[in-house]
Amino acid sequence: MATITIDGTEYDVETLSDESKAQLGSLQYVDSELARLQAQAAALQTARIAYGRALKETLEEGKAPEVDEVNIEGLGDSIQFDD
Repeated sequence: MATITIDGTEYDVETLSDESKAQLGSLQYVDSELARLQAQAAALQTARIAYGRALKETLEEGKAPEVDEVNIEGLGDSIQFDD
């Protein structure tokens, strides 16, 4: 039996009206989209930091750093990029 608790009151999802089930489905969708967007924002923030560091290095040294290989600590060999 699936339940949902709202303001301290527990409801059996199976006994909800169709309208309530639709609202619950919409709420779950919005929650999952917010989580996805928060993960995307975190990835973009990480990229922003990397671009900022690269820009700073370019400005300080007059050229972009040359990178032949990228080593991401803790990632291991689990990701492979094919040309």
